[in-house]
Amino acid sequence: MRRMIARMWRGWASTTTADDYQHHYESEVAGHLQRVAGFRGARLLRRQDGEEVMFTSITFFAGMDDVRAFAGEDPERAVVEETARRALTRWDERVTHHEVTADLQR
Repeated sequence: MRRMIARMWRGWASTTTADDYQHHYESEVAGHLQRVAGFRGARLLRRQDGEEVMFTSITFFAGMDDVRAFAGEDPERAVVEETARRALTRWDERVTHHEVTADLQR
């Protein structure tokens, strides 16, 4: 298996703006990620969390240099664009990175 880094982040939105955030992720975030050479894919998870909707973003990169190409010199700092800030009620300011040790696909 080729080496891969998973970048995980969470954000919450009200039920009225959750679709706005999802649209932002599928368009603007996707476009930004596609321009990063080491980008290997992304998943956006969505679940009802009380009165809010919680999103978990998992993005995959070939290595930490590629993460820095996306996130900047402080790779643990969350990248939350203004459009996302308008749709979200709160979000993790810091992200976590994990080495992918198994990639099971059907």
